[in-house]
Amino acid sequence: MRCFTQVSLTGLAIALACAIPVHAQEPVVTSNASALGAYPASPQAPVVEHPFGETVVDPWRWLEADVRTDGKVADWVKAQSSFTDAYLKQLPERPAFEKRLKALIDYERFSLPEQRGNRVFYRWNSGLLNQSQLLVGDADAPAGAKGRVLLDPASWAKDGATALDAWAPSDDGATVAYSVQDGGSDWRTIKFVRSADGAALADEIKWVKFSGLYWVGNDAVIYSRFAEPKAGEAFQALNYNQTVWLHRLGTPQSADVQVYATPEAPKLGHGAQVTSDGRWVVIGSNEGTDPVNAVHIARIAGGKVGPVTALVPDRTAQWDLIDGLGDVLWFVSGQDAPLKKIVRVDLTGPKPQFTTVVAQASDNLESATIVGDRIVASYLHDARSDLRLFTLDGKPAGSVALPGLGSVQGVSGHAGQATGFLSFTSFTTPVTILRLDPATAATNIWQPVKLTFDPADYRIEQQFFASKDGTKIPLFVVRRKDASGPVPTILYGYGGFNVSLNPWFSPTTMAWLESGGAYAVANLRGGGEYGDAWHDAGRRARKQNVFDDFIAAGEWLKANGVTPANGLAIEGASNGGLLIGAVTNQRPDLFAAANPGVGVMDMLRFDRFTAGRYWVDDYGYPEKEADWRVLKAYSPYHNVRSGRDYPAILVTTADTDDRVVPGHSFKYTAALQAAAIGSKPHLIRIETRAGHGSGKPIAKVIEEAADVQAFLAHWTGLQPRP
Repeated sequence: MRCFTQVSLTGLAIALACAIPVHAQEPVVTSNASALGAYPASPQAPVVEHPFGETVVDPWRWLEADVRTDGKVADWVKAQSSFTDAYLKQLPERPAFEKRLKALIDYERFSLPEQRGNRVFYRWNSGLLNQSQLLVGDADAPAGAKGRVLLDPASWAKDGATALDAWAPSDDGATVAYSVQDGGSDWRTIKFVRSADGAALADEIKWVKFSGLYWVGNDAVIYSRFAEPKAGEAFQALNYNQTVWLHRLGTPQSADVQVYATPEAPKLGHGAQVTSDGRWVVIGSNEGTDPVNAVHIARIAGGKVGPVTALVPDRTAQWDLIDGLGDVLWFVSGQDAPLKKIVRVDLTGPKPQFTTVVAQASDNLESATIVGDRIVASYLHDARSDLRLFTLDGKPAGSVALPGLGSVQGVSGHAGQATGFLSFTSFTTPVTILRLDPATAATNIWQPVKLTFDPADYRIEQQFFASKDGTKIPLFVVRRKDASGPVPTILYGYGGFNVSLNPWFSPTTMAWLESGGAYAVANLRGGGEYGDAWHDAGRRARKQNVFDDFIAAGEWLKANGVTPANGLAIEGASNGGLLIGAVTNQRPDLFAAANPGVGVMDMLRFDRFTAGRYWVDDYGYPEKEADWRVLKAYSPYHNVRSGRDYPAILVTTADTDDRVVPGHSFKYTAALQAAAIGSKPHLIRIETRAGHGSGKPIAKVIEEAADVQAFLAHWTGLQPRP
C-alpha cells in the first residue's frame, strides 16, 4: 500500500490515516430529535379534490406559496430552519467533516477553455473563492501559465450569492458576453465586458432563461428569453412563449430584433446556435425534456440574420448541431438511431441533402465537436467515456487515450483550429484540462492539478446486478483499498431525463471515502447510458423500473458485503430527490438514512410551476387518467405511510429554487413529520439566497455538505477522519 505524503499537516494526516486499516463502526442509534422537543407546527388546511372519481386530500397546499412574499410560509421556514440547525450543530461528526471539506476543496481549479483569436478564456478558482473568476490569457502561453482576471464575481454581492453563469467571447475575442445568476435563480441577466482592459459595456439584457450565448460577428449576440413576468410571479409562474432575439452592441434591449417565435405554439422552447464560421443560425425547438426537436436555420450575411426556414420540421428525433463549415452542417442525430449517429447536411443545392457519415455504433454517442479537420466524438461504454476521432466525411481516425476510467465532461475547439481542449474527471481525479491535437490524437496536461490525497489509495470497481425484472444494471463502487469488511455506504442515483451518471469528482465524496466509507453510483434506467431504449425503460408508465433498480442496488450492496445491514445511506437531487422520496416510502427498512435534495415530491401538481410543464415527457400528464394513476402510485408526498419505521431523513432545498419550487420539499416534510413513522429525525434544511444548485457560493457548499455528511455518517456509524 502506498500513501501520499507531502510537507504539510494535511499531507501528513493523510499518510497516517492510510496506515490504519478501516473497519465499519456501529451506528449511534440515539435520537436527538426527542431532546429538541416536538417538530415545529405545520397546520393542516386540507384541500379536497376528486380527480377521476378518487378523493385526494392535500393538507399542506398552503406551503406552495412563495416564501419571499407569504408571511405564513416564511414563519414556517424560519421555525423549521431553527429546529434543524439546532439538531445538526450538535452532531459530533460535523466539525471534522467541515474541517476536512475545506481542505479538500481548497485546490486550484480550471474550467474548459474557449479560444478566440489569440486569446483563451476560462474560469479559475484558487480554492476557496466563493465564485470562480473568468480569466483571459495568451493562447500560445506555455502549460501552467495563468491569465489575468477579466471578471471577478466576488465583487458583485456581499454574500457571494451572485454568480457568473454562461460566457462567450466574440469571434475576434475582443468582447465577452456573459450572464449573471443571482441567488440561485434560473433567471439570467446578460452583460458585456471588453477583453483588453476589463471595461464594462452599458448593454444589459434581462429576463433570459434556458438560453445559450452566441455571437453574430463581433457586434451582436443571439439569445433566448421569455416575456417579463407579472409582478410577484417571477419565481413560480409557468414559462411560455420563449423567443429568439438578436441584440446589437450599443443599443437598448427594446431595440433587439426578434429572430424566431411561435406564438401559435406557446409551449415550444427555442435555443439558437451560430456555426463557428458565422455563416448560419441554427434553432432547435422542443416542447418538453425529451431529446427530440425541430430544426430551423437562417443564413447570416453582412452581420444580419436572414429569413428562418425549416430544415427538420417535425419533432420526432434528436438533432444536435455539431458545427458548420460554409454551407455544410453536421449533427448528432437520433433519427432511426437510438444510440445516435452523425449526419452531414449539404445546403448548397435547392434542397438540403442529408447523409449519414458515422453510423450508429454499439455504444451511445453523447456529443461531438469539430476541432481542426476532425470530428471528436464522445461515446459512453458502460457509463464510461470513450473518445473517438473521425474525418469530416466520417472515416475513423483513431481514438484519444484517456487518463483512466472516467468521463470527458467537454471538448472545446473549432474547425480549422490547430488544437482543442478537453476536460476529464473520475471519482478520484478532479477535473483536469488536457490540450488535444486532433491530427495525432495526442494530449498533454494544460493546467496541472495539485492534490491533497493520493488517488492510488482508492479503488474504483464497476459491478453489474440484476434488477427486479432481471435487467442488468451497472453500479460503480468506490472505496479505500484498505477498507476491510462492510463499511457505511452512500448510494447515489438519478434515473431520468436521459441523463447519464458518468464518473465525476466531488470533494464531498472524497471526505466520505477518506473516513473509510464506500460510495456507490447506480446507472438506473431512465438515464441515457445505453441510449433511447434505456431512457424509455424508466419513464412514464415504466417509472417504477427506476425505483426497482435502485432498491436492487441497495440489496446488492448488502448481500455482497459492501455495507452492513444498518449502514446504507441514500442520496439524490432534483429528479433524484424524487427517487429518494419514492424508494424510502417503498422500502424504508432498507435504508438507515436518506437525503432527498431539491426533489419533485408532489407528482400530481409538478406541472403547475415554472419549468415543471416541461417534465411531462418523463413523468406523464397529471390531467390524463392513466398517467395520473401511475403518478399517484409513487408520488413521495402522497405515499408517506404511518405504521412503519422510516430511516433518518434530511430533506434539502433552497428558498430561491425556481426550477423545482421549494413547496415540493415543504409539503413532503410536513407529511413526514405528521406521520407515525418512527423516532428517527425527519428534518428539512432550507438554504437562503440559493436555488436548484448552480451558482451557490463555496462557503454555502461547504456548510451544506458538512451538515449532510455529518447527518448520514451519524445514522450509518461512519466515524469521520480527525
